[in-house]
Amino acid sequence: MPKAFRAAAAAALLTLVVAPAAHAHRAWFAPSATVLSGQDPWVTIDGAVSNDLFYADHVPMRMDGVKALGPDGQPVELKNVSTGKYRSTFDLQLAKPGTYKIANVTEGAFASYKQGGETKRWRGRAEEVATAIPKDATEVQVTHNTRRVETFVTSGAPNDAALKPTGKGLELEPITHPNDLVASEPSKFRLLNDGKPAAGVEVEVVLGDTRYRGKGVELKATTGADGTFQVTWPEAGLYWLEATVQGQEANGGRRSAGYVATLEVMPD
Repeated sequence: MPKAFRAAAAAALLTLVVAPAAHAHRAWFAPSATVLSGQDPWVTIDGAVSNDLFYADHVPMRMDGVKALGPDGQPVELKNVSTGKYRSTFDLQLAKPGTYKIANVTEGAFASYKQGGETKRWRGRAEEVATAIPKDATEVQVTHNTRRVETFVTSGAPNDAALKPTGKGLELEPITHPNDLVASEPSKFRLLNDGKPAAGVEVEVVLGDTRYRGKGVELKATTGADGTFQVTWPEAGLYWLEATVQGQEANGGRRSAGYVATLEVMPD
C-alpha cells in the first residue's frame, strides 16, 4: 500500500509501552523471506513452539491444521512437508504474483465436571464434548478454544485477496499491508472477533531473534472501539504479534480465541 495511506493511520496511534520480552512457550511461523521477486520464487517456512522466538528449542508445530491461500484466495499446496524433533518445515511455490497467507487454525475444548463427588477434567475436539462428558456429570464447565497462527508472503506486487477475514474466531484485518512494514513508520491493523471489531483487546508485539541479545523489545497496544490499533516499529526485524479474547457463549459455556502472526519489518 502507498506511503500516504500508511501515514494517514498515524492519527489513530495508541499508547505503546516498551518492556523486556517475557519468556514463554510461543507458537510461530518463520518464513525464509516475506517479499520475493523473479521467476518461479519459492519460500521455506518453519513452524514451532519454543521458548526463544524463531529458535526451535521445544516442540514442532503440528501440521494437520496448516493451510496456505494464494493471491486469488484459493488453496495452495504445501510441498516437502516434514516434522522433526523441534520444528516442522515446508516449502511454498509462489507460482502466481501477489500475496499468500499461511495459517494454522486449531479448535478444541476443555471441560471440567463432577462425577460421584470427584472433580474430573477432559480435553479434546470440540465436536467430541457431547459424548465425552458422562450423562450423570454435574457442575459441567466447558471452554471452547480457537487459535490462529499466521504469516504472509508476497511475490511481486502485493494484493489482498488472501487477506480477507473468514468471520470465525479472532483474526487480523490488515489496513497497512503485512508485507509493507517499514521501521520507524506507523502500521495500522484491525482485530476482528467472529467478523466483528474486537474492542479493548490488548495486543502484544515482540521483536524476535533475541537469543543473543539478552533482552528484547515488547510493545503493547489496546484496540479502539472499531478494533483498530497501530504500531510504529522501533527497528527492522521479525516480529511476533499475539492477542487473546475471552467470553461467554449463549449456552453458558466459555470461549477463548487467540491470534498470532509473524511479521517482517524492513529497514527504513
